[in-house]
Amino acid sequence: MSTKTKSCLNTQPNAVCGRQIALAAAFLLPAAKLLEAPSILATYAAGDLLLPAFLHFAVQFAVLCALLFAASKSEKTLFERLNQRLGKGAILFYGLYALYFLFAAVLPLLDVEKFTYAAFFDTSPTVFAFVSFFIFSGFLCAKGLKTLGRAADLCLFLFLIPFLALIGMSLFTADFSHLLPLFGNKFGDTMYAFKRTTPHFSDTVLLLPLIGNLRYKKGDGVKILGGYAVGATGTLLFIATFFGIYSSIAPREHYAFSKIAQYFPALDVIGRFDLLFVYMLTIVLLFFSAMPLQYATQLICEGFQVKSGVFVSIILNVGALLFLLFANRRYNAVYELISGKLPFLFWLIADMVPLFFLFLPKNAKKEEKINA
Repeated sequence: MSTKTKSCLNTQPNAVCGRQIALAAAFLLPAAKLLEAPSILATYAAGDLLLPAFLHFAVQFAVLCALLFAASKSEKTLFERLNQRLGKGAILFYGLYALYFLFAAVLPLLDVEKFTYAAFFDTSPTVFAFVSFFIFSGFLCAKGLKTLGRAADLCLFLFLIPFLALIGMSLFTADFSHLLPLFGNKFGDTMYAFKRTTPHFSDTVLLLPLIGNLRYKKGDGVKILGGYAVGATGTLLFIATFFGIYSSIAPREHYAFSKIAQYFPALDVIGRFDLLFVYMLTIVLLFFSAMPLQYATQLICEGFQVKSGVFVSIILNVGALLFLLFANRRYNAVYELISGKLPFLFWLIADMVPLFFLFLPKNAKKEEKINA
């Protein structure tokens, strides 16, 4: 058996390998950006909507580089080094990020709930129609992060095939001249669009628990950065195609990936076979929406030394369901609060605090041998 294969066969419940993190960056993280982010960017940046998206990706790429650089400096994982450096004080880190991931789960859950109701129900659904998602989420949360690595493998096909199909069908009707002239908007409008879309693009932190459990091997950094670059490039292509189709009415076109291919000429003859690809992307979106809850569960278990995550998973998912039932009737107010008033929380906790890993001991394994 090759070394490459062995690296993915760690028996620890939270073990992942570089390839799986790269696949998550390329084919799992972009899913949520294809739903509401294009219409929000078009609302505030109009034809310059690619610029704030590119700025987001540049910031996230820099944070990812810092995390991978820190991970490459020791054969121990980042979380092992964190525990060694902080001791019992590490519980503060785990608690902070458990709370953050619960906070970060709010908008994806609201968006996916609204989307599934609009796309898959012909009549008004009951208030408990979304319960099945939390059964699915609860199962994932109780199984450790290794299941997320396997989900990333699965998303290679569930994302790539429908994405390429929908983009291919959309290019027939897209007019990219709608994106011209470049830099036609005021810079202040561009930066406001950057601010309002911060919750949708602060996604490097969604790789932090995976990288934190990674035993870094040569080449992992290139794989993961390459995966993130692939996801970012695909997202920018999607946003450009979306605006090329809808132009000035793009701000009103919510749930972008379900609408981008609907003007493909063959659909008038064959029917809406594009919905098959929409359903496949929706499965990826469900995995993405469960990610923050899964992370929160694992961090609580790690911080408080809980052996089984089943009980924690039940509490968090039931709590998330109850909150969703409360928040879905106040969707606009919740959205305005998080994306309009609280972007600084994403900048601070998602982008700045992870840089602390750069200051962890770089030769933790050697130090441990000397002390022994």
